[in-house]
Amino acid sequence: MGEIAAVYAAGLLQGLALVTFPAASAVLTSPTGYRLSAGAYGAMFAPQTVMAVAAALLAARLGARWGQKRVLRIGLAANLSSMALLVGSRFVMGSHAAAFALLLAATACMGIGFGLTVPAINVLAASLFPRRVDVAVLALNALLGLGTALAPALVAVFVALGVWWGLPLAVGVLLLGLIIWSASLALVATSAAEARIERSRRFWLFAAFALCYGFVETLNGNWAILYMKGVLRAGAGLAALTLTLFWAAATVGRLLFAAVARWLPPGRTFGLLPWVIALTFIATALVPSSQPGLGAVAFGLAGLGCSALLPLTISLGRVAASPGDLIACYQLGYGLAAFGIAPLHDRAGLSLRVLFGGGAAIALALAILSIAISRRSTSNQKGPRRVAIPSRIVNPSPTTTHAT
Repeated sequence: MGEIAAVYAAGLLQGLALVTFPAASAVLTSPTGYRLSAGAYGAMFAPQTVMAVAAALLAARLGARWGQKRVLRIGLAANLSSMALLVGSRFVMGSHAAAFALLLAATACMGIGFGLTVPAINVLAASLFPRRVDVAVLALNALLGLGTALAPALVAVFVALGVWWGLPLAVGVLLLGLIIWSASLALVATSAAEARIERSRRFWLFAAFALCYGFVETLNGNWAILYMKGVLRAGAGLAALTLTLFWAAATVGRLLFAAVARWLPPGRTFGLLPWVIALTFIATALVPSSQPGLGAVAFGLAGLGCSALLPLTISLGRVAASPGDLIACYQLGYGLAAFGIAPLHDRAGLSLRVLFGGGAAIALALAILSIAISRRSTSNQKGPRRVAIPSRIVNPSPTTTHAT
């Protein structure tokens, strides 16, 4: 039981740590805070993306060499370092250059932590529940999603108390406790999970799916507030609530689809949800500016559509790709949406309505890829995926994400 608790606690803390930075965006960009410009704030996440991709790609090799327990503890230590650097940066806020340097180091550590921790806990969760891998991974990612949903609310509480840095401090203390506790636990992946597999055509299908998913999730998660305020003329409260609805729906959806897996097989969920995302993109692009409430509902439905896709990509793709490979592809999609939308909007002059409408095309690509994956799985397998984790859960190697 201790191993199960540690793995799932790591998922929750990873979600909290990951969203601590964007949740504190008001402080980071405030004239009385860090005084970061919009460009500097966006650039702050570049080290996170680069290091998350690099760490995720290395996760499988490190797991095979050192074991998943050591990889997990290194990832948790990197997250702890990130929180410590973020808290420490408040002491040099008066020096813009010094504060920004510490923030860059903090997000780089976060990328390493995310890139190592998420693949490791997915491997370990699947090893702990080899007969119900899909449900185990869905439940794990539901807790990760819960952390991402809680972070904005907790930051708001600490800001109201005048100690915004209370959240990274609290998360850091919890991470330290988990690192110490995990030292005595037998966190070992099955030998099947550690085996190497060759990249095949199925690998590239799953890799493309993870990349496209990272793009659509980030388009919703990173641009929801700007869309609500700039396009639908929503107030700051409703805009913030909309982002909370998106992540909360993503979390609830993961729990829901894990609970109904017996009646709605994961493969069907995997094929259905891309169509939900496509419809919500179209709906969001068509919501009139006079009805921001409808926009909030659309973003909530988008969260439901996104909910189970990343964990199912990891669990269904375990015979073709490692979690580290897929997390790296997800992070590439994250980067495309996080840094690519601004130039299209600011320099190319494309409105957010047009860009969100275009997001439906990426969601349709997800639907097509899910069909191709299902057909290839049907032709390659004689019976349902069960028992041991075939091939390797880790490598032939996020999150980006995020996930949300």
